Amino acid sequence: MADSTFRLGDAVLTTRSPGTIIDVRATASGHWVYGVEAEDGEVGYFTSRGLRPAAG
Repeated sequence: MADSTFRLGDAVLTTRSPGTIIDVRATASGHWVYGVEAEDGEVGYFTSRGLRPAAG
């Protein structure tokens, strides 16, 4: 598997809202998924295609 683009603690923009990466996992198919916690505490999982680095 290739190295992941994002790392724990990175600030990112998701399709929903800004947040912080709190979990990084590899799937059985070899893709990375990132757990992102939004400011309101909601956690969602995204692939790198659904994330953008937050300006910063």
